[in-house]
Amino acid sequence: MTARFFGSQSSLREANRATLLKTVRNYGAMTQVELAENTGLSTATVSNLVRQLVDEDVVETKATIRNGRRATLVALTRRQGIGVGVHIERRHMRVVLMDFAKVVLSERGMPLALNHRPDSTIERIMVLIKEMVSAIGAAIDEIVGIGLAVGAPLDYRTHAVAIPGILHGWEGMDLTAPFRTAFNVPVNVDNDANASAFTEMRIGAANGVDNFVYIHADDGVGSGIVINGRLLRGITGLAGEIGHIQVDPLGSICSCGNRGCLNTVVDEDRLVSLLSVTHGNMTLEDLVKMTNDADPGCRRVVSDAALRIGSVAADLCICVDPEIVVLGGTLSTTGDVFLDPFRESLQRLLFPDALTPMQVRSAAHPVFNAAIGGALMSIEKADNTIGIRS
Repeated sequence: MTARFFGSQSSLREANRATLLKTVRNYGAMTQVELAENTGLSTATVSNLVRQLVDEDVVETKATIRNGRRATLVALTRRQGIGVGVHIERRHMRVVLMDFAKVVLSERGMPLALNHRPDSTIERIMVLIKEMVSAIGAAIDEIVGIGLAVGAPLDYRTHAVAIPGILHGWEGMDLTAPFRTAFNVPVNVDNDANASAFTEMRIGAANGVDNFVYIHADDGVGSGIVINGRLLRGITGLAGEIGHIQVDPLGSICSCGNRGCLNTVVDEDRLVSLLSVTHGNMTLEDLVKMTNDADPGCRRVVSDAALRIGSVAADLCICVDPEIVVLGGTLSTTGDVFLDPFRESLQRLLFPDALTPMQVRSAAHPVFNAAIGGALMSIEKADNTIGIRS
């Protein structure tokens, strides 16, 4: 009985610690009183957790004034500089700030209008970066680099969207140029599946694995392929674009111009349209939430999508022979509803007498991993340039 009580207290302490750190990452530096108000934890609990985290060098404190009274401001400890990661999709953007210890200092997400324009979206991202840097008590000149992750096929040589029609209006422009001009730091760009795979390789589910495939199941599907510890991009950067593999020769026209691509049967528009009669207008986030709330129709749509994605992933695995498959993206946050049929479809189509069964792991950072990957890439690039070792 004593052991069980100890275990529950330990679990509660870890949960409180995670809640406090997530709040500081999301909203920046806060006083202990503000932390208590925003987390629902008692001031005594917050005080104890902050003291422990200071001892571990995870957070730092400094005196401040709030409403004319002295207070203690709590912020995540920063080391050496800040890497910025930005994820741009058809309907969302996400921004992450990270230090050289690979600690996420802040993360924010924001919806975007369908067919958003590059000028207004880039301006919003720049404003958000400045707000986030200020919120953690840092200065803009602490940024050492920016990594962009884009939800579209990219030409790695020109830093531009490679195929018209997927991110309308973004084709042909060097995506790194506006950020280099605004922040005067190195900027790199990659597609979001590659950036996500990079995250899982460095600090996620594939850490220590040299050969794996990452499947990004979101508004459309992509993959990141890691061979001998390096991302496989191909000649132009289009390696791993499995969302544009044909699965139905008589299917709908894809945004890339081909017919019957995987994305025509598993992207957000297609999945929510299957529920329009019974559920009305929905978004991908609505679909995921209702799936996790055990709605039977939503669970069916998600599991069917997992089967289709798993069958294409199996073809990819036969080609590159990875050790594991890592599954991420918004659809993967439905847990076993997506994971089980994906794994079933994958295993059914792989070599039946393979020496080692293919292991499928859930991504450690399923939603923010593309933005985190951008930040990690920018840190490692700065690391190599200035000779710092974290």
